[in-house]
Amino acid sequence: MPEKYHIKTKPVPPRRPRIGKHGVVDWREDCARCHNCVKKACVYDRYRQEADYIRSMGEVEALFFDCMGCFSCVQDCTKGLLRLSINPEYERLGNRYWKPDIIKTTWLQAETAKIPVSGAGYRGPFSGHGFDAMWTDMSEIVRPTRDGIHGREYISTSVDIGRKLPFLTQNGNQLPPLVSLPMPLIIDLSSPAHTLPQVDPIVEHAAAATGIIALMDARYRPAKAEHLTNIAFYLSPDSPAVPDELLRKTRLVEIADGPAVAERIQALKRIHPEIVVAIRVELTNAGIGRAIELAGLPDVETIHVVADANGDELNASQPRFLKEMLRQIHTALIEKGGRDEITLMAGGGIALPEHMAKAIICGADLVTINLPLLIALECHLCASCKPGTTCPAKLENIDFSFGVGRMTNLIAAWHDQLIELMGAMGMREARRLRGDVGRAMFFEQLEEETFGKLYGTRTKP
Repeated sequence: MPEKYHIKTKPVPPRRPRIGKHGVVDWREDCARCHNCVKKACVYDRYRQEADYIRSMGEVEALFFDCMGCFSCVQDCTKGLLRLSINPEYERLGNRYWKPDIIKTTWLQAETAKIPVSGAGYRGPFSGHGFDAMWTDMSEIVRPTRDGIHGREYISTSVDIGRKLPFLTQNGNQLPPLVSLPMPLIIDLSSPAHTLPQVDPIVEHAAAATGIIALMDARYRPAKAEHLTNIAFYLSPDSPAVPDELLRKTRLVEIADGPAVAERIQALKRIHPEIVVAIRVELTNAGIGRAIELAGLPDVETIHVVADANGDELNASQPRFLKEMLRQIHTALIEKGGRDEITLMAGGGIALPEHMAKAIICGADLVTINLPLLIALECHLCASCKPGTTCPAKLENIDFSFGVGRMTNLIAAWHDQLIELMGAMGMREARRLRGDVGRAMFFEQLEEETFGKLYGTRTKP
């Protein structure tokens, strides 16, 4: 059995005061000064930390909102003097999709490389938009041999990128090239909607440290030649040509969709026959049909379908979400009999590790991300991010080792959570998870089966 995939991590504390969610308001009036004060019994020792924080605070930049929200002190105070409060600065983070809880969770994972635990528990809605309307089946969680990262069974998260043969061969013919990754994740191009510092070298080293691949603009040149195996150049129609000697050292390249994709693939194969070529397809109204059409071409190996940052269909008045579009593409390829031959990558709206698993269940082989890694650097995901504006996270002063450490920790935490999810679902291989909708429940289907006969089918606004 091969050595288990492992990412070396170490804690990387935040550079600036945390923007936490919960704080405790202490109404000191009528305090009885109990000798067994509930503050001393805080299991997280937050009250002492708050006192130290206030004493060492040079300026009033951020108040102490690091409470875990367990409610122990609020419930046990004999005088009822303590109340849990929400940080108003916390509520201003992100947007309607990238909610403050997602940003906070990402910060914690980037700091500790551990699976986050919320002391206050989940108090959100039963169902929501996008992936929140989909639940994974955890029926195998009681099996001790499949206890995720602590279990005795080997759970493989590796995936292969490239075209597979539809049949077994024994005549010694050369097999199509494949790129093997230790987890179903690729770092996508930087978000064009956000003003970024020069983070490409940080992304490069994080990809090398974790063994995955990062998509880079064709103009980028890696700092180290050995990192070229972890770089995939993106070639748009107006991109400059990548030198042949660099291209031959890479394993994957991505090209923009266009009318002459077959000719471009053949040209790249003449330079480097063992390279795998992916085609980037934007998920517009015609994107689903285009992805299905490309999958039928013999030269096409990998298709990368991309929604917007929130996982919604591009340029649509009533956009569909990524999971619905993935299921449509996956089902169409199955009906055509060629699903197992094509690799399908999906990007857009992948904000949490559970989204990675859910996208694979919907039909993707692997996913691509960019914003979570930006958030790992303490980005607030401001809606007003523009060149020349002041960045509240001071991203222009990012330290190189800080950035690499935070990104590496986040990827490691995502890997551990994928193993936890697969173990709870009774899956031992990420490849087998693809398209297995029997391992998930969809709110729309459950609602239709339960209430459709009584109230009729739900109509979209």
